[in-house]
Amino acid sequence: MKKIVKIALGIAGVAILVSSCNKVLEEHPKTLYTPDFFTTPMGVEGGLTALYAQLRYLYGNAYYYNILTTGTDEATYGSSADGNFKSADLSGAEALLPSNSNSQNLWNNAFTYINTASGIIENAENVGLDKALIAEARFFRAFDYFQLVQTFGGVPLDLGAGELAFNSKPVRESVRNTVPEVYTKAVFPDLKTAMQDLPDNMRLPGALTKNVARLYLAKAYLTYAWWLENPNSIPTYPECSRTDPDGHDAKWYFQQAYDLSLQGINNPGPYGLMDSFYLVSDGAHDRNKEIMLYADHTENSEQYNGASLTYGSGGGADNFAGWMLNWNYPGMAAKDNKGNNMNPVLRTDQQYCGRPWSRMAPTQEAIAKFTDRDKDSRFDGTFVYVFRTNWERGGNSAEYVIGANGSHIGKNEAFLVYLPEEDPTVVYDYDSGIAMLGQSPNYDYFVVNPSGSSRLMYPKIWKLGPYRTNTAGTGQPNAGHTRPFNIAKFSEFYFIAAEAAVKGASGSMSARDLLNVLRARAGKWSYDVNWDKEYVADFSADLVAATPETITIDYILDERLREYYGDGFRWFDLVRTQTWADRAKTYTVCGTDKSDHTPVTYTRDIQKFHYLRPIPKGQLDNMKMDDAAKAAYQNPGYPVN
Repeated sequence: MKKIVKIALGIAGVAILVSSCNKVLEEHPKTLYTPDFFTTPMGVEGGLTALYAQLRYLYGNAYYYNILTTGTDEATYGSSADGNFKSADLSGAEALLPSNSNSQNLWNNAFTYINTASGIIENAENVGLDKALIAEARFFRAFDYFQLVQTFGGVPLDLGAGELAFNSKPVRESVRNTVPEVYTKAVFPDLKTAMQDLPDNMRLPGALTKNVARLYLAKAYLTYAWWLENPNSIPTYPECSRTDPDGHDAKWYFQQAYDLSLQGINNPGPYGLMDSFYLVSDGAHDRNKEIMLYADHTENSEQYNGASLTYGSGGGADNFAGWMLNWNYPGMAAKDNKGNNMNPVLRTDQQYCGRPWSRMAPTQEAIAKFTDRDKDSRFDGTFVYVFRTNWERGGNSAEYVIGANGSHIGKNEAFLVYLPEEDPTVVYDYDSGIAMLGQSPNYDYFVVNPSGSSRLMYPKIWKLGPYRTNTAGTGQPNAGHTRPFNIAKFSEFYFIAAEAAVKGASGSMSARDLLNVLRARAGKWSYDVNWDKEYVADFSADLVAATPETITIDYILDERLREYYGDGFRWFDLVRTQTWADRAKTYTVCGTDKSDHTPVTYTRDIQKFHYLRPIPKGQLDNMKMDDAAKAAYQNPGYPVN
């Protein structure tokens, strides 16, 4: 088979064998797929399981994670950011271009596996593949097209052999379909068939079910409804009328999204909400019933993990997104009980620690969105804001270290705490090596005010931290995470239905009813992450009572931030609702110097054309088209090079 160019019409380079007799997805490396391979049972099944493996190359990849998070109202670039992160911020540090947008991560992978899925669909019946397995291929083809159309606008349905046909020939020309064509020819039909033919329960752990397809069809209907309505006149490309080929209007699609979501809630299958928010992201509870789709990893085998277990390459199938919102906390210094210099908080592969890269930082506005922190558990279940000592894991036998105001801080006790509210008594007068930490007569530990959160140091992400059971000492904190990266959650049904209800859909539950299911869950505590102790409390009634009577899209987006901060959902949320420019136009953060705790407000230049990402430079470079044709292929507002 000849090498196929950047349109990514090649077939997956790793074959993964699925056996209905096995209890796990078994992976067997294969150097090349050929068209003939798909005419064999092993080929079709191998390609099918490769569709699951593709998820690792997007979800957990920090550069794809970056464009879904940096530049939104969740995060900006951190102190160690390079151009990849600064360009995504759109705040003037670096221009966003086809060469640095990291849009190639999605473009190249998605088209590769769309073609793989088409090869399976065309050959599956001839080799006797069960229709439920064919439905898995249909789901992934729709899944990839849905990600593409949200990101780039209209994309090609013909990869060289006809629309939605498997292609085995090198192709150096391409024609983009319109947004309605992508949805109505690819996304909706495949998801409908998948929803019909997939089983109610997983054939293997992590495999697709009817309700997963239902979730994505509801999400696609919701997104397309917004596109049809186009309330803020965001341009589309290729240019076309906002008319549905099937004759439906936005209201119809909002209602479909609502109805499907209620069906998903009322027919959960093996899924459901965890009892507390903490349990959703706690490493010991990975692959729980709330997670409907994930990019899997393992701590037991490099082959099945898809990446090294001992070091992180920062690319490929590594799960390293969790490093990005992680500042260099191990650089804090202290004196032990004998007067020796030491690091009180070591880099370990515990979930509250992990490898620091400081490529991203939360905005102060995002942190402030987490209100009622004594009652709402979601801040505690999202961030590390208490940095506890752990020097004994490195073999240090110190009895204590010297803390703020000369206090003695022992093992697993707070050394640094980000305060929930501004304390005017805090003075940043102690140089701990990496940062000027604040002292106040009110605390024995060092503190930072909310206004002191900076690009250098900030409440770090806990959700995405590492977790292993087979570790000792500091473990392997520099390796990619061996946890699954969560992609879809059962809780999304409630948000999709609530958003559709605000847009006019009706049914048995109002937007307020739907949100209060999740807000009630947020009020239930089972563990205090930051103070590392069991904590059972129920503030559900308080949070439910505090929910506004009238729900708006802005309130839903606030709730989605609290529920899904750092999950990689945010850019799609803001683009879908056409609120990106309003909600993320300005942000506040302190600078990159260790003594800088002075907040500065930055302005982003978010133009309407930014609601579509640029077509990657590599794609344009490899097409056999003249400059004018390449310019016409590129999304407006971006250069060809």
